[in-house]
Amino acid sequence: MRHRIDRFEDLIAWQKARGLVKEIYRVSKRPGFRSDFPLRDQIRKAAISIPSNIAEGFERARRREFHQFLSIAKGSCAELRTHLYLAFDAEYMDEPILNAVLIQAEEVGRVIGGLRKSVEKRLTQHSALSTQD
Repeated sequence: MRHRIDRFEDLIAWQKARGLVKEIYRVSKRPGFRSDFPLRDQIRKAAISIPSNIAEGFERARRREFHQFLSIAKGSCAELRTHLYLAFDAEYMDEPILNAVLIQAEEVGRVIGGLRKSVEKRLTQHSALSTQD
């Protein structure tokens, strides 16, 4: 039996993405990093985009749009990971911190990917039912 989710705050993908944003803010406050305004701001924007797109897509209340916004959120996850490598290359974080945040970002990406597949499956099922009429 499936549990109906009525609020985006109940989505595990959104919860994990929110936690990732918190971690990005913590990491980007480190010395050096906090002074590199372009990279700091860009990494924060990419992180913020993830839960924001999940929430916006969910609230549109149309599966097709939700699927599209989940794709955008997953893309923002990849953008964020790229920025993490750049911050590491600029020596704003050491390898253990990089790896910990990458693991968190990859998990968020996997959870979003699973949710997106679930939404896609429901879209396909709905389309199949519509064509049977």
